[in-house]
Amino acid sequence: MPESHSVVIIAFPGVELLDVTGPAEVFSVASRLLGTDRPGYRVEVAAAELGALRTSSGLQLVADRRLAELDGQLDTVLVSGGIELTGEGEGAAVEPLIDATVVAWLRSAAARSQRIGSVCAGAHLLAEAGLLDGLPATTHWLTAGRLAAEYPRVAVDPDPIFIRTGRVWTCAGVTSGMDMALAMVAEDHGQALALATARMMVMYLKRPGGQSQFSVPLSLQRPAGDQIDELRRWIGEHLAEDLSVEALAEQLHLSVRHFSRLFRRRTGSTPAAYIEAVRVEAARRLLEDTEQSLPEVAAASGLGSVETLHRAFRRRLVTTPAEYRRRFRHPDQRGESHVPVAVP
Repeated sequence: MPESHSVVIIAFPGVELLDVTGPAEVFSVASRLLGTDRPGYRVEVAAAELGALRTSSGLQLVADRRLAELDGQLDTVLVSGGIELTGEGEGAAVEPLIDATVVAWLRSAAARSQRIGSVCAGAHLLAEAGLLDGLPATTHWLTAGRLAAEYPRVAVDPDPIFIRTGRVWTCAGVTSGMDMALAMVAEDHGQALALATARMMVMYLKRPGGQSQFSVPLSLQRPAGDQIDELRRWIGEHLAEDLSVEALAEQLHLSVRHFSRLFRRRTGSTPAAYIEAVRVEAARRLLEDTEQSLPEVAAASGLGSVETLHRAFRRRLVTTPAEYRRRFRHPDQRGESHVPVAVP
Protein backbone atom coordinates (compact mmCIF):
# COMPACT_ATOMS: atom_id res chain seq x y z
CA MET A 1 0.00 0.00 0.00
CA PRO A 2 1.37 3.50 -0.83
CA GLU A 3 2.69 5.54 2.07
CA SER A 4 0.51 8.11 3.77
CA HIS A 5 0.78 11.75 2.79
CA SER A 6 2.88 13.75 5.24
CA VAL A 7 1.55 17.12 6.40
CA VAL A 8 3.94 19.26 8.43
CA ILE A 9 2.35 22.24 10.19
CA ILE A 10 4.91 24.78 11.32
CA ALA A 11 4.29 26.58 14.60
CA PHE A 12 6.14 29.07 16.79
CA PRO A 13 5.50 30.96 20.05
CA GLY A 14 2.45 33.20 19.72
CA VAL A 15 0.93 31.24 16.83
CA GLU A 16 -2.86 31.24 16.42
CA LEU A 17 -4.09 27.93 17.84
CA LEU A 18 -6.75 27.34 15.18
CA ASP A 19 -4.23 27.97 12.40
CA VAL A 20 -2.61 24.73 13.53
CA THR A 21 -5.47 22.62 14.84
CA GLY A 22 -8.06 23.54 12.17
CA PRO A 23 -6.22 22.12 9.14
CA ALA A 24 -4.84 19.27 11.29
CA GLU A 25 -8.38 18.19 12.15
CA VAL A 26 -9.50 18.30 8.51
CA PHE A 27 -6.67 15.98 7.47
CA SER A 28 -7.30 13.74 10.47
CA VAL A 29 -11.02 13.34 9.74
CA ALA A 30 -10.29 12.69 6.06
CA SER A 31 -7.86 9.93 7.06
CA ARG A 32 -10.40 8.30 9.35
CA LEU A 33 -13.00 8.33 6.58
CA LEU A 34 -10.53 6.72 4.18
CA GLY A 35 -10.07 3.85 6.61
CA THR A 36 -7.08 1.62 7.14
CA ASP A 37 -7.06 0.13 3.63
CA ARG A 38 -6.13 3.39 1.88
CA PRO A 39 -3.32 5.84 2.63
CA GLY A 40 -4.42 8.95 4.45
CA TYR A 41 -2.51 11.77 6.08
CA ARG A 42 0.19 11.80 8.72
CA VAL A 43 0.10 15.18 10.47
CA GLU A 44 2.99 16.54 12.51
CA VAL A 45 3.63 19.87 14.22
CA ALA A 46 7.16 21.17 13.74
CA ALA A 47 8.89 24.06 15.49
CA ALA A 48 12.38 25.34 16.20
CA GLU A 49 12.53 23.16 19.30
CA LEU A 50 10.67 20.11 20.56
CA GLY A 51 8.11 20.38 23.32
CA ALA A 52 5.49 22.84 24.43
CA LEU A 53 5.01 26.28 22.95
CA ARG A 54 2.42 28.82 24.02
CA THR A 55 -0.14 29.99 21.48
CA SER A 56 -1.85 33.38 21.26
CA SER A 57 -4.78 32.02 23.30
CA GLY A 58 -2.49 31.02 26.17
CA LEU A 59 -2.99 27.31 25.51
CA GLN A 60 0.04 25.21 24.67
CA LEU A 61 0.88 23.05 21.67
CA VAL A 62 3.50 20.32 21.63
CA ALA A 63 5.88 20.18 18.67
CA ASP A 64 6.51 16.64 17.37
CA ARG A 65 9.54 17.51 15.25
CA ARG A 66 12.33 20.04 15.14
CA LEU A 67 12.57 21.98 11.89
CA ALA A 68 16.21 20.97 11.57
CA GLU A 69 15.16 17.31 11.56
CA LEU A 70 12.91 17.60 8.51
CA ASP A 71 15.08 15.98 5.85
CA GLY A 72 14.40 14.90 2.29
CA GLN A 73 11.29 15.52 0.24
CA LEU A 74 8.22 16.87 2.03
CA ASP A 75 4.64 16.35 0.87
CA THR A 76 2.71 19.29 2.32
CA VAL A 77 4.07 22.09 4.50
CA LEU A 78 1.68 24.58 6.11
CA VAL A 79 3.00 27.71 7.82
CA SER A 80 0.71 28.94 10.57
CA GLY A 81 0.43 32.61 11.46
CA GLY A 82 0.31 34.82 14.48
CA ILE A 83 -1.07 38.31 15.04
CA GLU A 84 -0.22 40.57 17.96
CA LEU A 85 -2.39 43.54 18.93
CA THR A 86 -0.50 46.53 20.27
CA GLY A 87 -2.43 49.26 22.04
CA GLU A 88 -6.05 49.19 23.12
CA GLY A 89 -9.47 49.94 21.72
CA GLU A 90 -9.92 51.43 18.24
CA GLY A 91 -6.34 52.61 18.21
CA ALA A 92 -4.92 49.10 18.52
CA ALA A 93 -2.40 48.21 15.83
CA VAL A 94 -2.05 44.77 14.26
CA GLU A 95 1.41 43.26 14.12
CA PRO A 96 1.94 40.02 12.14
CA LEU A 97 4.51 37.85 13.89
CA ILE A 98 7.67 37.01 11.94
CA ASP A 99 9.65 34.12 13.42
CA ALA A 100 13.23 34.37 12.16
CA THR A 101 13.94 30.66 12.62
CA VAL A 102 10.92 29.67 10.57
CA VAL A 103 11.80 32.15 7.80
CA ALA A 104 15.39 30.85 7.64
CA TRP A 105 14.15 27.26 7.42
CA LEU A 106 11.69 28.16 4.65
CA ARG A 107 14.42 29.78 2.58
CA SER A 108 16.56 26.67 2.73
CA ALA A 109 13.97 23.90 2.69
CA ALA A 110 10.81 25.09 0.91
CA ALA A 111 12.06 23.82 -2.45
CA ARG A 112 11.85 20.29 -1.07
CA SER A 113 8.08 20.60 -0.53
CA GLN A 114 5.65 19.29 -3.12
CA ARG A 115 3.01 21.67 -1.77
CA ILE A 116 3.46 24.64 0.56
CA GLY A 117 0.85 26.91 2.06
CA SER A 118 0.23 29.54 4.67
CA VAL A 119 -2.65 30.01 7.07
CA CYS A 120 -3.76 33.53 7.98
CA ALA A 121 -0.75 35.79 8.73
CA GLY A 122 1.57 32.91 7.89
CA ALA A 123 1.66 34.56 4.45
CA HIS A 124 3.97 37.18 5.95
CA LEU A 125 6.51 34.46 6.72
CA LEU A 126 6.29 33.06 3.20
CA ALA A 127 6.70 36.57 1.81
CA GLU A 128 9.67 37.30 4.07
CA ALA A 129 11.29 34.11 2.79
CA GLY A 130 10.76 35.29 -0.80
CA LEU A 131 8.38 32.47 -1.65
CA LEU A 132 5.51 34.70 -2.80
CA ASP A 133 7.47 36.97 -5.12
CA GLY A 134 5.62 37.38 -8.41
CA LEU A 135 2.60 35.39 -7.16
CA PRO A 136 -0.96 36.32 -6.18
CA ALA A 137 -1.56 35.76 -2.46
CA THR A 138 -4.05 36.47 0.28
CA THR A 139 -3.97 36.71 4.05
CA HIS A 140 -6.14 37.88 6.93
CA TRP A 141 -7.96 41.06 5.88
CA LEU A 142 -6.48 42.90 8.88
CA THR A 143 -2.92 42.51 7.58
CA ALA A 144 -3.47 42.44 3.80
CA GLY A 145 -2.63 46.11 3.38
CA ARG A 146 0.58 45.71 5.30
CA LEU A 147 1.55 42.61 3.31
CA ALA A 148 1.07 44.57 0.08
CA ALA A 149 3.02 47.57 1.35
CA GLU A 150 5.98 45.62 2.76
CA TYR A 151 6.25 43.09 -0.07
CA PRO A 152 5.47 44.95 -3.31
CA ARG A 153 6.53 41.97 -5.44
CA VAL A 154 3.57 40.00 -4.06
CA ALA A 155 0.22 40.52 -5.81
CA VAL A 156 -1.90 40.74 -2.67
CA ASP A 157 -5.65 40.21 -3.02
CA PRO A 158 -7.38 40.79 0.35
CA ASP A 159 -10.65 39.27 -0.79
CA PRO A 160 -10.51 35.48 -1.45
CA ILE A 161 -10.67 32.80 1.20
CA PHE A 162 -7.69 31.10 -0.40
CA ILE A 163 -5.55 31.35 -3.51
CA ARG A 164 -3.59 28.60 -5.19
CA THR A 165 -0.84 29.15 -7.73
CA GLY A 166 0.87 25.91 -8.66
CA ARG A 167 2.24 24.33 -5.50
CA VAL A 168 1.87 27.51 -3.41
CA TRP A 169 -1.32 28.14 -1.44
CA THR A 170 -2.27 31.06 0.80
CA CYS A 171 -5.46 31.59 2.76
CA ALA A 172 -7.22 34.24 4.75
CA GLY A 173 -8.03 34.38 8.47
CA VAL A 174 -7.98 31.41 10.86
CA THR A 175 -11.01 29.25 9.90
CA SER A 176 -10.25 29.63 6.18
CA GLY A 177 -7.29 27.31 6.83
CA MET A 178 -9.89 24.56 7.14
CA ASP A 179 -11.44 25.52 3.80
CA MET A 180 -8.00 25.38 2.20
CA ALA A 181 -7.30 22.00 3.80
CA LEU A 182 -10.61 20.68 2.41
CA ALA A 183 -9.56 21.85 -1.06
CA MET A 184 -6.29 19.98 -0.64
CA VAL A 185 -8.20 16.84 0.38
CA ALA A 186 -10.34 17.23 -2.75
CA GLU A 187 -7.21 17.55 -4.87
CA ASP A 188 -5.62 14.47 -3.30
CA HIS A 189 -8.62 12.16 -2.98
CA GLY A 190 -11.54 13.67 -4.87
CA GLN A 191 -14.54 15.84 -4.11
CA ALA A 192 -16.55 13.05 -2.51
CA LEU A 193 -14.09 12.65 0.36
CA ALA A 194 -13.89 16.41 0.83
CA LEU A 195 -17.70 16.59 1.03
CA ALA A 196 -17.82 13.73 3.52
CA THR A 197 -15.12 15.38 5.64
CA ALA A 198 -16.98 18.70 5.63
CA ARG A 199 -20.20 16.96 6.59
CA MET A 200 -18.50 15.11 9.44
CA MET A 201 -17.09 18.40 10.74
CA VAL A 202 -20.39 20.25 10.21
CA MET A 203 -18.65 22.57 7.75
CA TYR A 204 -20.08 24.20 4.65
CA LEU A 205 -18.05 23.09 1.66
CA LYS A 206 -19.48 25.81 -0.64
CA ARG A 207 -16.64 28.15 0.33
CA PRO A 208 -14.43 27.98 -2.77
CA GLY A 209 -11.17 29.85 -2.88
CA GLY A 210 -12.70 32.64 -4.91
CA GLN A 211 -15.40 33.39 -2.36
CA SER A 212 -14.87 36.63 -0.48
CA GLN A 213 -13.56 36.56 3.10
CA PHE A 214 -14.76 40.14 3.57
CA SER A 215 -15.72 42.95 1.28
CA VAL A 216 -12.83 45.05 0.07
CA PRO A 217 -14.03 48.21 1.85
CA LEU A 218 -14.47 46.37 5.14
CA SER A 219 -11.07 44.74 4.84
CA LEU A 220 -9.55 48.20 5.02
CA GLN A 221 -11.98 49.59 7.58
CA ARG A 222 -11.06 52.71 9.52
CA PRO A 223 -12.72 54.52 12.40
CA ALA A 224 -15.81 56.55 11.54
CA GLY A 225 -15.04 60.09 10.50
CA ASP A 226 -11.83 59.29 8.67
CA GLN A 227 -11.94 61.12 5.33
CA ILE A 228 -10.47 58.18 3.40
CA ASP A 229 -12.99 55.82 5.00
CA GLU A 230 -15.83 58.14 4.06
CA LEU A 231 -14.51 58.36 0.51
CA ARG A 232 -14.39 54.57 0.24
CA ARG A 233 -18.02 54.36 1.30
CA TRP A 234 -18.87 56.88 -1.40
CA ILE A 235 -16.88 54.91 -3.96
CA GLY A 236 -18.88 51.76 -3.21
CA GLU A 237 -22.09 53.62 -4.04
CA HIS A 238 -20.81 55.26 -7.25
CA LEU A 239 -18.88 52.54 -9.08
CA ALA A 240 -20.14 53.58 -12.51
CA GLU A 241 -18.95 57.18 -12.12
CA ASP A 242 -15.59 58.77 -12.84
CA LEU A 243 -13.27 57.37 -10.15
CA SER A 244 -10.00 58.57 -11.54
CA VAL A 245 -7.33 59.72 -9.12
CA GLU A 246 -7.97 63.30 -10.22
CA ALA A 247 -11.71 63.04 -9.53
CA LEU A 248 -11.18 61.44 -6.12
CA ALA A 249 -8.57 63.99 -5.11
CA GLU A 250 -11.02 66.74 -6.04
CA GLN A 251 -13.66 65.11 -3.82
CA LEU A 252 -11.36 65.68 -0.82
CA HIS A 253 -10.05 69.03 -2.06
CA LEU A 254 -6.49 67.66 -2.13
CA SER A 255 -3.77 67.68 -4.72
CA VAL A 256 -3.43 64.47 -6.70
CA ARG A 257 0.02 63.84 -5.23
CA HIS A 258 -1.01 64.40 -1.62
CA PHE A 259 -4.21 62.37 -2.05
CA SER A 260 -2.33 59.43 -3.57
CA ARG A 261 0.18 59.39 -0.73
CA LEU A 262 -2.52 59.69 1.93
CA PHE A 263 -4.62 56.91 0.38
CA ARG A 264 -1.62 54.58 0.12
CA ARG A 265 -0.56 55.30 3.70
CA ARG A 266 -4.05 54.66 5.09
CA THR A 267 -4.91 51.54 3.06
CA GLY A 268 -1.67 50.02 1.79
CA SER A 269 -3.07 50.25 -1.73
CA THR A 270 -2.93 52.77 -4.56
CA PRO A 271 -6.25 54.42 -5.46
CA ALA A 272 -6.27 52.76 -8.88
CA ALA A 273 -5.64 49.27 -7.46
CA TYR A 274 -8.31 49.79 -4.81
CA ILE A 275 -10.89 50.97 -7.34
CA GLU A 276 -10.22 47.97 -9.56
CA ALA A 277 -10.49 45.61 -6.58
CA VAL A 278 -13.86 47.08 -5.55
CA ARG A 279 -15.18 46.95 -9.09
CA VAL A 280 -14.02 43.35 -9.55
CA GLU A 281 -15.70 42.46 -6.26
CA ALA A 282 -18.95 44.02 -7.47
CA ALA A 283 -18.65 42.11 -10.75
CA ARG A 284 -18.07 38.88 -8.87
CA ARG A 285 -21.24 39.38 -6.85
CA LEU A 286 -23.25 40.02 -10.01
CA LEU A 287 -21.82 36.92 -11.69
CA GLU A 288 -22.62 34.81 -8.61
CA ASP A 289 -26.11 36.15 -7.89
CA THR A 290 -27.70 37.44 -11.11
CA GLU A 291 -28.48 36.51 -14.71
CA GLN A 292 -26.96 39.73 -16.05
CA SER A 293 -24.95 39.45 -19.25
CA LEU A 294 -21.25 40.25 -19.30
CA PRO A 295 -21.83 43.72 -20.87
CA GLU A 296 -24.38 44.46 -18.14
CA VAL A 297 -22.01 43.25 -15.42
CA ALA A 298 -19.18 45.36 -16.84
CA ALA A 299 -21.37 48.47 -16.91
CA ALA A 300 -22.91 47.99 -13.46
CA SER A 301 -19.56 47.35 -11.78
CA GLY A 302 -17.96 50.38 -13.39
CA LEU A 303 -15.46 48.36 -15.41
CA GLY A 304 -17.10 49.70 -18.55
CA SER A 305 -16.48 47.15 -21.28
CA VAL A 306 -16.33 43.37 -21.49
CA GLU A 307 -12.70 43.70 -22.58
CA THR A 308 -11.82 45.62 -19.40
CA LEU A 309 -13.82 43.12 -17.34
CA HIS A 310 -11.79 40.27 -18.84
CA ARG A 311 -8.47 42.04 -18.25
CA ALA A 312 -9.33 42.77 -14.61
CA PHE A 313 -10.42 39.19 -13.94
CA ARG A 314 -7.32 37.78 -15.61
CA ARG A 315 -5.08 40.07 -13.59
CA ARG A 316 -6.74 39.64 -10.20
CA LEU A 317 -8.35 36.19 -10.30
CA VAL A 318 -6.38 34.42 -13.05
CA THR A 319 -9.62 33.36 -14.71
CA THR A 320 -12.30 34.70 -17.06
CA PRO A 321 -15.69 36.10 -15.99
CA ALA A 322 -17.49 33.21 -17.69
CA GLU A 323 -15.32 30.62 -15.95
CA TYR A 324 -15.78 32.38 -12.63
CA ARG A 325 -19.57 32.30 -13.04
CA ARG A 326 -19.48 28.63 -13.96
CA ARG A 327 -17.42 27.71 -10.88
CA PHE A 328 -18.83 29.99 -8.20
CA ARG A 329 -22.40 30.76 -9.09
CA HIS A 330 -24.69 30.10 -6.17
CA PRO A 331 -26.51 26.74 -6.33
CA ASP A 332 -29.94 28.41 -6.19
CA GLN A 333 -29.04 30.35 -9.35
CA ARG A 334 -28.06 27.13 -11.12
CA GLY A 335 -31.09 25.15 -10.05
CA GLU A 336 -28.90 22.78 -8.06
CA SER A 337 -29.52 21.25 -4.66
CA HIS A 338 -27.20 20.09 -1.95
CA VAL A 339 -27.15 16.31 -2.14
CA PRO A 340 -25.15 14.23 0.35
CA VAL A 341 -22.31 12.38 -1.35
CA ALA A 342 -21.14 9.05 0.00
CA VAL A 343 -17.46 8.27 0.36
CA PRO A 344 -16.47 5.63 -2.20
